[in-house]
Amino acid sequence: MIPVAIQQYLRRHRVPFERYAHARAESATELVEVLNVPGWRVAKSVIVKANRQPWIVVVPALASVDLRQVRDILGVHTARLATESEFVDHFPGCEPGAEPPFGELYGLPVAVDESLSLNERLLFRAGSHEEALELRFQDFARLEWPLVASFIQPLAAERGSQASYSSPMEESGASA
Repeated sequence: MIPVAIQQYLRRHRVPFERYAHARAESATELVEVLNVPGWRVAKSVIVKANRQPWIVVVPALASVDLRQVRDILGVHTARLATESEFVDHFPGCEPGAEPPFGELYGLPVAVDESLSLNERLLFRAGSHEEALELRFQDFARLEWPLVASFIQPLAAERGSQASYSSPMEESGASA
């Protein structure tokens, strides 16, 4: 279940959202599969330590974070994936591994891969392995004011680009 704090945060800021209950999905790849949606529609939160400061880096579900890009864009000396023990306390009420991208709520800066800004709507984990949230990218950007840049590894970026430029046409035709 999505923690009440997240729901209240979104309502307080008048951000419309939809909830999707689904079979338990531990990874972002599993979430794509259980929701039966293209991978470019699902965004995952990756917690990165940049010069000891935790960041939420939001990337497409099937992509990998390029830590060199993170380091260069943030202008820090070190950037690495945070261990669960380093960030679990930042997300009270959330299941470990289902961290939401709401840095304003949890006191963390947010960076988002620019490829996600091409999407009208995104699906996110929201503290639960059995429920996801969907909201408009514009609403997310207005809420979080994230740093937007390229944070994914080149091979993943190429695969993501191919998927995002072929799949939306098919989906928009089916759902219009």
